[in-house]
Amino acid sequence: MRKHILIVSPASARENNGNWQTASRWARFLRAVHRVGIAGAWPGPDHGAAPDLMIALHARRSAASLAAFADTHPGRPAILVLTGTDLYRDIGIDPLARASLERADALVLLQAAGLALLPQPLRARARIIYQSAPSLRPVERSAAPRFADICMVGHLREEKDPLTFIRAAAMVTHPAARLLHIGGALDPRLGRAALEAQAANPRYRWLGALPHAAARQRLKRCRAMAIASTMEGGANVIIEAVTCGVPVLASDINGNRGMLGEDYAGYFAPGDAAALARLIDRIIGEPDFEALLLRQCAARAPLFAPAAEQAAVRDLVDNLLFHAPGAANNTKDHDEHQHD
Repeated sequence: MRKHILIVSPASARENNGNWQTASRWARFLRAVHRVGIAGAWPGPDHGAAPDLMIALHARRSAASLAAFADTHPGRPAILVLTGTDLYRDIGIDPLARASLERADALVLLQAAGLALLPQPLRARARIIYQSAPSLRPVERSAAPRFADICMVGHLREEKDPLTFIRAAAMVTHPAARLLHIGGALDPRLGRAALEAQAANPRYRWLGALPHAAARQRLKRCRAMAIASTMEGGANVIIEAVTCGVPVLASDINGNRGMLGEDYAGYFAPGDAAALARLIDRIIGEPDFEALLLRQCAARAPLFAPAAEQAAVRDLVDNLLFHAPGAANNTKDHDEHQHD
């Protein structure tokens, strides 16, 4: 029997951020074997049949839904997917976020380095599931392209630190360098800074928010992708760059190290625009450095394969459903799902 699964995602399709991409992708993975819905919150026990299993994104923002579900249906499993703001801010300071950790039957981290941030007693509940993106064929560049585009993909908000990317645009020296920023202005102050930088510096272009597919097509034509974030749970944009053959220049933070590896050569100190500018100049002007980053990214690509993520998500969900109270009669269902 197909089970009813609800994915609670405070982010919506309109926001088109990494959390929404995760919710949308997981729903697609699970719909082959279950009935799956996505909502901003669980409306509670007075609004129709409750789901057999809840998947909640964001410990703080989904805390009310997770608490209501756990209190009303203690025998039904709940999964909490931990975001960057959960791991690197909220679970350390917010009682609601900490309560969500306790209520969830399973905790999903999107990269391995985040495990150290969890309280020791809860680590046994944790599962690492890397996100994924379909591979795109890398673009063949001409021998002497007019521009060497470096893009940043992410909405303009404080955690993404777009100002470091903007400042780096004024410091790069390679004549072909052009810095493109894709993302909407969630913070009006940062939007104004982007407009001012674009007017003052021909190297910097703010392209605004683009549909996901269009952003990825633009990304794959770039020489490199920069991520300047101060906190990340497991950035989708890193995966999307790696799986289309675009090397990454990343702020040296725990979440990015968990994605790219400890020995990755493309890190810069968070907030250090001059260091990012030097990396941009190197990747355009030094073929050996570019080749090194491409090799290192290619070595990580198998972690981000859609088949691997789908198998991990289905396995986690089906095992929780199978071991939930009253699920003993679902053995046949479980065995069938394991062979999908």
